[in-house]
Amino acid sequence: MMIYKRPHFDILIKRLQEPRRFLQILSGARQTGKTTLIQQVLEEIDAPSLYNSSDAIPASSKTWIEQQWEIARIRYKTEGKKSFILVIDEIQKINGWSETVKLLWDQDTYEKNDIKVVLLGSSPLLLQKGLTETLAGRFELLRLPHWSYTEMKDAFGFNLEQYIYFGGYPGSVSLIKEESRWKKYISEALIETTISRDVLMMTRIDKPALLKRLFEFGCLYSSQILSFSKMLGELTDAGNTTTLSHYLDVLSGVSMLAGIQKYSAKNVRIRSSSPKFMVFNNALIAAQSGVPFIELQLKREEWGRYVESAVGAHLLNAAQNTGMNIYYWRERNFEVDFVITMGDRILVLEVKSGKTKTDVPGIGEFQKHYPSSKPLLVGSGGISLENFLSLNPEDFF
Repeated sequence: MMIYKRPHFDILIKRLQEPRRFLQILSGARQTGKTTLIQQVLEEIDAPSLYNSSDAIPASSKTWIEQQWEIARIRYKTEGKKSFILVIDEIQKINGWSETVKLLWDQDTYEKNDIKVVLLGSSPLLLQKGLTETLAGRFELLRLPHWSYTEMKDAFGFNLEQYIYFGGYPGSVSLIKEESRWKKYISEALIETTISRDVLMMTRIDKPALLKRLFEFGCLYSSQILSFSKMLGELTDAGNTTTLSHYLDVLSGVSMLAGIQKYSAKNVRIRSSSPKFMVFNNALIAAQSGVPFIELQLKREEWGRYVESAVGAHLLNAAQNTGMNIYYWRERNFEVDFVITMGDRILVLEVKSGKTKTDVPGIGEFQKHYPSSKPLLVGSGGISLENFLSLNPEDFF
């Protein structure tokens, strides 16, 4: 049986074999393959290593980190190798982890211990906080996005339609022939676990029921633009727009649901715009849908929404390790699905999936406002959807 290795495998191998030392931080949502990836890396590199997870460790136990580190130091000194690799999984579950890591890392730097350290975490929100507040200048961050169409095709033989519906969760592939079981797995093992363990237990959320309802609402309206005032009317106990905006940022931080903002050359207008909901993985939509895979493909309008969401998810995931920013644009009756920026370069993208659109195509109008932008059409009359999902969006710049 072929063992699939994600593209990040080569990146991490290279970093750990370099003579210089940086903390390697591997961050990503659940079921993106962080643990499998690091195990593949440890098997490849000719260096002794120690792997352990804080999953069952009390949150207050900073001593546990010190214990793992000391074991690594003893083995480094006794095994006679040039370097040693220490891997700690789910590091964010230990309160104050970053201060402890900083102290131990700096001690090794001073004593010239060549111990390479890899920290894994499934809560990017908490990881980022610890990195920016304590470990500045000491780390390299590698974000592991959801699995792409190319990866699901190469590893599991997915076709385009399967990817659009079932998305990119490798652990769920064996269940797709039993859709009710697959949906239960996604809902309980991934969605509920992420919200309950990675968000509610580690981030202050005053209205957890509202956060869950906002997520469900966002999946229902993925690829659609909704004003905060409409959301306030639809969601029970919604509070105010500030709360909703914050909860959207939280859901985006765990790679579940983003609220894409309207593009404008003025940042103030971007932040005050109505968001466009977009999931990071189409499985999050399908798991909550009552329409089976075969039937959905016959519903032109609904299938078109899944197609646009798949394009949006592809862009959002690709942006995690690049300098790309993703927006939408709408002005009067003119609208474009996505605006992607990279530095001062602008790509304006329209998805033609066969869905019915009542508004006038907006690429031409957008280019009147931003003449230097580069147009791209995905679908009928442009690059095929399959080709687009097989390419890195950076290549279009």
